[in-house]
Amino acid sequence: MGTTDKHVRISEESYERLKARRREGESFDDVVVRLLDDDRDLLAGFGAWDGTNHREVVEDIHSSSKHESAERIEKIARQRSDDE
Repeated sequence: MGTTDKHVRISEESYERLKARRREGESFDDVVVRLLDDDRDLLAGFGAWDGTNHREVVEDIHSSSKHESAERIEKIARQRSDDE
């Protein structure tokens, strides 16, 4: 870091939240820098699948999962109606 330190007032709640996120051996400055680095552009990945078949693969998995879930739900409903 630079040679000049800055002081920032934070609430007790904010302090406790930072403290809870602090990893072994980290300073509070390290925690703040790490958390700020995690604050990334959520739109940065849009378009990353262009020219790939990733969308089709995910849609196939999703469709298959929905079908399997529907079958499980129907099986449970049949079992419940048989028990009555």
